[in-house]
Amino acid sequence: MAGDLLSERGRDALAHLCALAALGYAARAAGMMRRWLTVPVAPPPAGAPLLSVIVPARNEERSIERCVRSLLAQTANVEVIVVDDRSTDRTGSMLAGLAREHPALRVVHGEPLPPGWVGKPWALAQGARIASGEWLLFTDADTWHAPQACASALAFALARRIDALTLWTHQELGSWAERAVLPSVLGMVLLGSGTMEQLNDPADREHALANGQFILVSRVAYDTLGGHDALRGEILDDVMFAGRLKADGRFRLLLADGQHLVRVRMYTSLSELWEGFTKNMYLGARGDVRVLAAAAAFLALLSVVPAALAADSIARRQPLRALESLLALGCGIGTAAHGLRRTGIPSRLAWYAPIGYAVCAAMMLDSTLRVVSGRGVTWRGRRYTGRFNGERP
Repeated sequence: MAGDLLSERGRDALAHLCALAALGYAARAAGMMRRWLTVPVAPPPAGAPLLSVIVPARNEERSIERCVRSLLAQTANVEVIVVDDRSTDRTGSMLAGLAREHPALRVVHGEPLPPGWVGKPWALAQGARIASGEWLLFTDADTWHAPQACASALAFALARRIDALTLWTHQELGSWAERAVLPSVLGMVLLGSGTMEQLNDPADREHALANGQFILVSRVAYDTLGGHDALRGEILDDVMFAGRLKADGRFRLLLADGQHLVRVRMYTSLSELWEGFTKNMYLGARGDVRVLAAAAAFLALLSVVPAALAADSIARRQPLRALESLLALGCGIGTAAHGLRRTGIPSRLAWYAPIGYAVCAAMMLDSTLRVVSGRGVTWRGRRYTGRFNGERP
């Protein structure tokens, strides 16, 4: 009898914990998007300097042509540099064909990866070394850019006298896995990074975020901070660059909404999502296993725990506990819907949020186990240690 009473009390306590987690999530999310900036569409600024666009490409046959053609159609004064990072698919031949069609396109055949370097920083470093623009744009091969994207971003940066601009891009969600999982993962990235006010406050050195899908930076700031040579061992090179830039104190970085300017389809399947995010999550927590464990537990309290409690409580004919558990689930879904509306993702996908939270928690655990066990993480056919302090020669 006592055992049953303790079990019931334990279930009640767990239901209360789920409710607290859901309410805390809602309160945190409510203030996330204050001072959310949007980059307006603009013509090329008068007398604007040359902008060098640098695209790393490793096995990108699925998207490289769309990306490059969109960059070649920009209204701004740009040079387009694509670094073929030793692709083994049709990326190289496709780039060769585009270069014959557009002689202004500069294709760099990537050199072998040196010891201590991660692939993407190495590719970007090679592109930056031959770039001649006063501004640099680092963008991924799976992006598509509206014709006014570069002009609008540069005009925004020059008007606000900032040194770097990174955009929140429009996410193209094709498969069921993308719709069910990706919005929740991206939401957790924002939640863990800080509010928009914190991220865009130059005096706040603790919170920094950049989206590697679109990072515009002045050549002066880039070179002063050591370029990608200073990021050679970083898998999370974009976030680490943002941290270095804000910590330096001399330069200003803004994160702004650019969904109408840049679109991206990051992944097309659950396996791609899993590989793409497990490589980052241990690093995103700065290698702190306690933070990762707490985050995974928090996500479980928004997803599998209240769902299981609701089912169990219905079976045990405990309507109040069942209601509390269902309300906790609903609060998490409602909070997701609010965030999706603000970030341009259909709010109806919030119904998948509990699935996304659970998968995100599993990714965190897998990422941690891979790194601490020494198995490491893989990305684009290369294996890395995944350690917080980066790769080592």
